Amino acid sequence: MTAVDNHHRIWRDGKFVDWEDATIHVMSHVVHYGSSVFEGIRCYETPGGPAVFRLDAHMRRFADSCRIYRMPLKYSIDDMSRAAVETVAENELPHCYLRPVAIRTGEQMGVLPHDTPLEVFIIPWTWGTYLGADALKNGADVCVSSWRRPAPDTFPSLAKAGGNYLNGQLSKMQARVDNYVEGIMLDSFGLVSEGSGENLFLVRDGKLFTSTISSGILNGITRDSVIRIARDMEIEVVETSLPREMLYIADELFFTGTAAEITPIRSVDRIPVGAGKPGALTLAIQREYMGIATGELEDRYGWLTPVRPRKASTTARGKPARERIDNMSASPI
Repeated sequence: MTAVDNHHRIWRDGKFVDWEDATIHVMSHVVHYGSSVFEGIRCYETPGGPAVFRLDAHMRRFADSCRIYRMPLKYSIDDMSRAAVETVAENELPHCYLRPVAIRTGEQMGVLPHDTPLEVFIIPWTWGTYLGADALKNGADVCVSSWRRPAPDTFPSLAKAGGNYLNGQLSKMQARVDNYVEGIMLDSFGLVSEGSGENLFLVRDGKLFTSTISSGILNGITRDSVIRIARDMEIEVVETSLPREMLYIADELFFTGTAAEITPIRSVDRIPVGAGKPGALTLAIQREYMGIATGELEDRYGWLTPVRPRKASTTARGKPARERIDNMSASPI
């Protein structure tokens, strides 16, 4: 594993602070009650320089998450988008993962966030393939988790909130203990939902299936991108309820997510998916998605927001631009 210095400058409520200064108090509301919402956004290295993928869509979902959890976000979607671009430029990164996060801070006890300050950060992180380079190329071995996604009347899964990922952590840890890369979670009705931090697609007889947004899933930006790409490739896409056993008879399976990108699945509960290797349709969508994101194919959807670095060939500390790291351990989602 190649060591990476991730001590970049962080955007904090309109100004940049050094890594070591981006701190909060232990009595912050978020520490005790998980009151945060966040996003995960990729900035890719393209032939024309760094470009952020689907920035407006991510920041709209960020604002939506704040609204759902009654967090008074004082920045507009345009404000947050500009701040994200400025964060990449400030650190002169050729590519990175961006983590906008809004957190309730303050110094008080109690579940009710009465007059609790809301602080907003954008954190740049140099990060490679979420589920590993081998999984991206050859497919991941996964299991069906014993932990389920929440029922519709528990907490809102359409919000990308920090506390929502507690059972995802349990699912991920259980999978790793049992020597799987990831766990697939069912919803409260026992139907297929998603991974601990990824949406899921299934191929059967040339059609592409995915769970509906009422299945306890996050309404993924990558999921939406794949649906649009597939339909333009004249692949039929069906959003529907999926019983668990469909996982075992699928011709192909793959995860989608900003961090996971398009990661094939080669087995579920030790049962091979199709031929036990990435399928043709999965690879075709993967090539199209990555081609657009990295600027190798035409950005026909207008998904890329260019960044104008101050020094395109160096980082903020004057070091040579780093190659992408594909084997870093996974922690953010």
